Amino acid sequence: MAKVLPITAKTTLGTQLASVVSPATGKALRERLDLVTVGDLLRHYPRRYVQRGELTDLNALQAGEDATVMAEIASVQSRPMRNRKGTLVQVVVTDGKGKLSLTFFNQKWRGTQLQVGMRGLFAGKVDSYRGTRQLTHPDFVLLSDEESDDDTLVEAFAGRLMPIYPATSQLATWGIARCVRRVLDALDTPPDPIPPDVRERHGLPGLRDAFYGLHRPDTWDDVQAARARFRFEEAFVLQTELARRRSAARELAAKPREAVADGVLAAFDARLPFELTAGQREVGAAISADLARDHPMQRLLQGEVGSGKTVCALRAMLTVVDDGGQAALLAPTEVLAQQHYRSITQLLGPLAERGFIGGADNGTRVALLTGGQSTAVRRKALLEAASGEAGLVVGTHALLEDKVQFADLGLVVIDEQHRFGVEQRAALTGKAGGAPPHVLVMTATPIPRTVAMTVFGDLEVSTLTELPSGRAPIQTNVVPLAEKPTWLDHVWRRIRQEVETGRQVYVVCPRIGDDEPEEASLVEPDGTRPPVLKLIQGGQGKPDRAPSSRPDAIALVDLAAELADGPLAGLRVDVLHGRLPSDAKDAVMRRFAAGEIDVLVATTVIEVGVDVPNASTMVVMDADWFGVSQLHQLRGRVGRGGYPGLCLLVTGAAEGTPARTRLDAVASTTDGFELSRLDLEQRREGDVLGADQSGRRSSLRMLAVIRDEKVIADARADATAVVTADPGLARLPALREAVAALYDDDRADYLEKT
Repeated sequence: MAKVLPITAKTTLGTQLASVVSPATGKALRERLDLVTVGDLLRHYPRRYVQRGELTDLNALQAGEDATVMAEIASVQSRPMRNRKGTLVQVVVTDGKGKLSLTFFNQKWRGTQLQVGMRGLFAGKVDSYRGTRQLTHPDFVLLSDEESDDDTLVEAFAGRLMPIYPATSQLATWGIARCVRRVLDALDTPPDPIPPDVRERHGLPGLRDAFYGLHRPDTWDDVQAARARFRFEEAFVLQTELARRRSAARELAAKPREAVADGVLAAFDARLPFELTAGQREVGAAISADLARDHPMQRLLQGEVGSGKTVCALRAMLTVVDDGGQAALLAPTEVLAQQHYRSITQLLGPLAERGFIGGADNGTRVALLTGGQSTAVRRKALLEAASGEAGLVVGTHALLEDKVQFADLGLVVIDEQHRFGVEQRAALTGKAGGAPPHVLVMTATPIPRTVAMTVFGDLEVSTLTELPSGRAPIQTNVVPLAEKPTWLDHVWRRIRQEVETGRQVYVVCPRIGDDEPEEASLVEPDGTRPPVLKLIQGGQGKPDRAPSSRPDAIALVDLAAELADGPLAGLRVDVLHGRLPSDAKDAVMRRFAAGEIDVLVATTVIEVGVDVPNASTMVVMDADWFGVSQLHQLRGRVGRGGYPGLCLLVTGAAEGTPARTRLDAVASTTDGFELSRLDLEQRREGDVLGADQSGRRSSLRMLAVIRDEKVIADARADATAVVTADPGLARLPALREAVAALYDDDRADYLEKT
């Protein structure tokens, strides 16, 4: 690393790194690691620590990873290269069990620099050559027996615990350590975003001490104390922002909405063909209380698949209609919007036909707005919404268009809220005119309490866990074609048996096919395309094309045609996918609901909201292409009547692979909350808070939302108290600055989704 001038003045967290390190190092930190300020560098936390003298487990290294290992040199060989001029130096290092090869081209001096018995830190990207793991041209620092004599090491690492940083090929961990040491030595005492009384209550170190504990620890206790502090800080800053949002929402004025004794809600409750569950009654009471307040409701309603969220939402919508207002329900897909429209009009009956012959005088109208409607149908729906004639308006993204207007929008219900972005939600709630509408968001993907507190921390959360009476249990089985390829024949026979008993079946495929590009590996040597059923049972494919056992998922259009002419010949087979015209999709769903289709081969357009009680069985092809929550949602489409549900997960993933383990977990339980924890544990923390969507580092680098429930709960309580006492954070400028940094980040978009 290039020599830099000594720092003569105190630095702050906002000091630009370019002013305190060499130009080349500053460029590498900025371009490779997105580190611009001193604060960025000090929050580039060590990935792990190594104790001097302890060697790294070389057998745990994986090809493709950037690794830094402490190892001992076992052998050094230098020889001319065979096919070109120059010298090849090969060094083998060991931890006493495993071995790793270090390869240097045209660096003959390495043969004398590196000696058997020396120990050092070696860094680079692990690759494999002829079955042997190796580092090519690794960076390294040799560790002498007399540590005090090793100026390079002393400069890089202060204590016996040596931090190993996330690094790049251009900037090794000890280069980062030198930079950290440099700025720490010159760092002025930084302002702390955690108030002193909060720190003392939880026994947390101050910010400067925590930086030293992470980057220059003397003991493991230093590391643990620093990590605990930064975990709490991350939770506390985020919860402070969420507490401010809750406080701001309570300051907004909204029109209270209450049902009337002889209104449409009372009439609807009287005609319900089933009794509400205790959970539905409890949620209904909470929503009614929210709607009656003079500030906008902001509530998340989560519940298991089939737990009755739609009925709760409809009762809330009818409360607003009773008060003279309108309610809009926003659905993510056309199929789901049409399904909601049909189920709502069926449940309401004459109450949805006010003004028509046979319609109830105390009823309302229901309008449907989607992008695929004809001009005449769409114009009629727009007029009913704008005039207020339609008290309930159901739609897709088409509801967000400028031409869609409401007479008095009092409630917005957003189904599967995670599928909508900030601007989309703002566009709909903005149609309420002066006062903001009440908002109810729903999800059938159960959310662990820690995630609800973190991601949805500015919403009140209601949970439905009890399933309505009459719901049949769902049995889920994995069909492992890697070990049992002939079991696919049993699947088709089981489908025929279900149809013969009068039931209906879904077959779900990951992709549509047809005009999608064809993979070369799906083509026979003579250029013809093999039968899709042959491909499904064709055994293992390329392991590097995981998650499937084949290089591409089976397409719906191919499978449906072969099933209709082959194992399901004679049955009424039809298809449903997103590329069908709007009226065609609606017609297929109506025919399936009417029992005119035996087997519906579909994509995930049926994932949420589709309710056909006679459908008893679902076959998910290439199930390893789907996520845990998605599979749980899909299987919730069966067992909705009085018939036992069966879900068959067909996969070519081999036993013991991560994909197969995931499917086995789905088959082992129908508890959506347990599965949601599994789903989140398999993902990085950045995914949970939307860092992938923003393209930036996650704000959560120490905090784990699944593991750190108590930390999050404590931070939420402290943040609420702080905001209650000082809503503008006027007396806490460091905390205000930290919250502003969070809000200014692209991550704010994700927070806005709540």
